[in-house]
Amino acid sequence: MILFDQVSKRYQGGNEALTNVNFHLHPGEMAFLTGHSGAGKSTLLKLIALIERASTGNVIVGGENLNKVGRHTLPYLRRNMGIIFQDYQLLYDRTVFDNVALPLIISGFSSREVSKRVRAALDKVGLLRFEKKYPITLSGGEQQRVSIARAVVNKPALLLADEPTGNLDPDLSREIMDLFMAFNQVGVTVLIATHDIPLINQLNKRIIQLSHGQLNPGLINDRKTDHTKPFTAET
Repeated sequence: MILFDQVSKRYQGGNEALTNVNFHLHPGEMAFLTGHSGAGKSTLLKLIALIERASTGNVIVGGENLNKVGRHTLPYLRRNMGIIFQDYQLLYDRTVFDNVALPLIISGFSSREVSKRVRAALDKVGLLRFEKKYPITLSGGEQQRVSIARAVVNKPALLLADEPTGNLDPDLSREIMDLFMAFNQVGVTVLIATHDIPLINQLNKRIIQLSHGQLNPGLINDRKTDHTKPFTAET
């Protein structure tokens, strides 16, 4: 599903956010991306979502080499991705329903299909009864659930999340992670950037650790940490 082959990202001024990163996330796999602040986690997710482009190397997602994706192809590629941000990025002057519906409206779905999918997505995250409320009236955990519903309403094959529990207490964090686990159990590929090592160590999923823009060969634990090693370019 996701393949990084000798990927580096260098910004203007010479700051290198990622250096020769190699890893492979298989279809239907769930993994966590960890590392100190500034390690390159957000940059890595932005490369997958084509918010940024790699300076060198190849990023392949779903069999597509992102280096070769043009501007006109980008919206079609992103329809297969759900992206969840730590700060939610909701529209506070629109209802919960309207926030979740936005990707479908942009994609040209009929009103009937929009209603059906939005309510199904809100039901999955336990917020169906809040569809007419405005996000500003919701708690932080509820707002994050709205952002998750918006990310999955298109039924994407891939979910990316950048610190989705960073502003939440431990109980809410576990509830949000359980939602991601539930989506993964039905075949969605999930990659989550997080600092919450105690929580993710309970979940028995692969951990990919970055340090200063490089994959860190140091172990978090023997079973779960991804090492830098050769791999085949299968997707």
